Amino acid sequence: MHQEEPMQIDEPRRTLTIGIVPGVMPDKWIHRWADRMPDIPLHVLACGEDEQLEVLRDGRADMCFIRLPAEPGPERGREGLSLIPLYTELPVVVAPKEHELELYDDEVPAAELAAFTVLDPEQMGGAKSGVEVVASGAGVMVLPMSVARLYSRKDVISRVVAGHPQTRIGLAWPADRTDDVIEEFIGIVRGRTANSSRQPSARRDAGAKKEPKDAKGGGAKKEPKAANEGGAKAAKGGGAKGAKGRAPQQRQSKGRRPRRPGR
Repeated sequence: MHQEEPMQIDEPRRTLTIGIVPGVMPDKWIHRWADRMPDIPLHVLACGEDEQLEVLRDGRADMCFIRLPAEPGPERGREGLSLIPLYTELPVVVAPKEHELELYDDEVPAAELAAFTVLDPEQMGGAKSGVEVVASGAGVMVLPMSVARLYSRKDVISRVVAGHPQTRIGLAWPADRTDDVIEEFIGIVRGRTANSSRQPSARRDAGAKKEPKDAKGGGAKKEPKAANEGGAKAAKGGGAKGAKGRAPQQRQSKGRRPRRPGR
């Protein structure tokens, strides 16, 4: 009776999905990942600030670049997440072209904004649509500099706001999902080299290069020479030499007695 072979199920291929909020430019980290870890595809998931933690909770992203207030504060739903602060962002005010804020060359004091209608990006449906509202002349809006540059238009201007709270970008991920793949990406973001001993891939490659002692020739031991072989050599060489080195024996003459002293 023919017996069916058990079906083999291939394990899913490991991937890494990184979430990013608007304004984050992860190109350099993505390129380094592709160079060092070509066997593990990296996917980028764009998300808004309102869902930056949700994509980690529901598993859509393994890690996420999130935006937070620059000043330390309550975790605000970040319980159970690991976070690495990366850099801070300057706040800028976005205003329509030919607005009086354009008269400031470099920075606008935060107190000056009280004289204008300051729009809330969340109420405008996000920063992108908010900038469109600003261009219409309905008001001004304060955004992180990277976001203002991302949605920059020819009909709006921007100036740094002095004295306004800053924001910061950090890399977050669920603490209980930390593995070698996560650690590898953390090292790339932190600027570690491919040969750094703190990179899991470098430690793995170093371990592969160390061969066992028996693989280098230590396992194949030379067998001792047979005793009869050594004895044969000694008999062949040492015996002949011994015969040549012996003192000659004195021969006695037949029929003669040895002379006694005194005769």
